[in-house]
Amino acid sequence: MTASMPQVNAEFGAAPEITFPAPEPPAGLKVAEVVEGNGPMVRRGDTVTVNYHGVVWGGDAPFDSSFDRHQPASFGIGVGQVIKGWDQTVPGHNIGSRLVVSIPPEYGYGSQGMPQAGIGGEDTLVFVIDIISTR
Repeated sequence: MTASMPQVNAEFGAAPEITFPAPEPPAGLKVAEVVEGNGPMVRRGDTVTVNYHGVVWGGDAPFDSSFDRHQPASFGIGVGQVIKGWDQTVPGHNIGSRLVVSIPPEYGYGSQGMPQAGIGGEDTLVFVIDIISTR
């Protein structure tokens, strides 16, 4: 994991604990594999089932977390059903992987943000993503 990326506990399936290395996020879209899974690889166009935990860079309260709901989410990946940052970072990783992804606004909700979730137009998003299955 690069020094500029948040540190995340490396236990697949465990509630994420995120530590930020700096007040400012790294430039661009970044992904680090915290745990490398040994299942099949996710490909663009697959339906993927994941657990995820999303926070604004530097924050501690999640704006959304399937871990907190105890309910994984399923959706098409690489086909525009989710934000660009997910579509471009989840494919190519295996089932059983835990990822930490840093998503700048242009790969997230853009300059308008998502005010109802507490996401501003300048906010970098951080997701911890556990890949459960793909089909």
